[in-house]
Amino acid sequence: MITALAAGLLIILPLLIVSAVFSAAETALTRASRGRMHQLEREGDKGARRVNRLLGDQEMMIGAVLIGYNVLNILSSVLATEVITRLVPGGWGVAIATAVMTVLVVVFVEVLPKTLAIVRADDMARSLSAPMLLTVRLLGPVIYAIQWIVRHTLRLFGVDLDMNTDVLAAHEEIRGAVNYHHSEGAVESRDRRMLGGVLDLSDMDVSEIMVHRKSISTIDADLPSRELVAKVLEAEHTRLPLWRGDSENIIGILHARDLLKALAVKQGALDNLDISAIVREPWFIPDTTNLKDQLNAFLKRRAHFALVVDEYGALQGLVTLEDILEEIVGEIDDEHDEAVLGVRRQADGSVHVDGEVTVRDLNRAMDWDLPDDQAVTIAGLVIHEARAIPEPGQKFLFHRHQFQILRRVRNQVTALRVSAPLRFEDEH
Repeated sequence: MITALAAGLLIILPLLIVSAVFSAAETALTRASRGRMHQLEREGDKGARRVNRLLGDQEMMIGAVLIGYNVLNILSSVLATEVITRLVPGGWGVAIATAVMTVLVVVFVEVLPKTLAIVRADDMARSLSAPMLLTVRLLGPVIYAIQWIVRHTLRLFGVDLDMNTDVLAAHEEIRGAVNYHHSEGAVESRDRRMLGGVLDLSDMDVSEIMVHRKSISTIDADLPSRELVAKVLEAEHTRLPLWRGDSENIIGILHARDLLKALAVKQGALDNLDISAIVREPWFIPDTTNLKDQLNAFLKRRAHFALVVDEYGALQGLVTLEDILEEIVGEIDDEHDEAVLGVRRQADGSVHVDGEVTVRDLNRAMDWDLPDDQAVTIAGLVIHEARAIPEPGQKFLFHRHQFQILRRVRNQVTALRVSAPLRFEDEH
């Protein structure tokens, strides 16, 4: 009897040890830093290369772990029940075997190895990658068979697992990691906004960041040369659209640098200056152009300035390379920019905001989290939430902020007061 117990333990303990290895490997491989693994692989680390191969097909890797883990645990439990029921026959033997195996599996096969794998995920992933890669190769046919059965079974219930992988999954994983590390204090707010801005480029159109046509500085192309040069010198920008007949009929873009070159050639003779000879052809883009695509287009064309039109060809606004870069790094101010950009902080923590200020700019300036998926400007957000054009003096409570209408010109909300975020108890 004692010999049978000893023999059983000699078989059960190695099975549990190998099962613990599978448990630790699963946790370590799924928690390993992919960025660090790729860096180590570039440096020639073989363990990191094996980890990347396993993570390249996580379904195969997890399938191998589940098969090995479950087979070993079931086999060890059956052997333990067989051995203990010889010592304690009947139902009590089964109960004792169940209790003993539950403690052993939970403590030594689950909690202990997984805890160690969480603490040292990268190191353990590299160490256990070799046996796991061998296991995946050995169990490959079995895993494929199981996957085939699972896929076809789920298909009977209308679940198709043959869909392409969501290309946004990697972006969301990065965004989640950045937000997590920000909450832990490892990533500063400014860095989080910059990284988030890079990820948001593919989700935004130029219409969301463009300068509206009402705010564009333009010049009448038919003005006398002397008056036109004076307006260029008064302007805050170096690239100015020229129009003829109608302010929205843009015929070209005048660059201040080209104007200076022409003046130098003419030795300052303004009356003999031919503006049409130095005007550049305007670049028109649809208002639905993706920001990431537009950034690539700016870099490819080595241009900084584009005019935005709607589906009917009507001018909507303009967008510059600087506008897109500001979505990543925040406002880029130079010596000609005004310090106040429509956001005026108040002593009580609220702000007075011009209606045309974008929600994203207000969020960046105040480190708030107002939604920007339904409206571009802060006035548009209030109109969207109120489902009406509000009157001066009206107050609204949306998204933990109180909005008070300060000024309205015809159908346009031009000034608002926005409170600091309210605590939950302040809302009641």
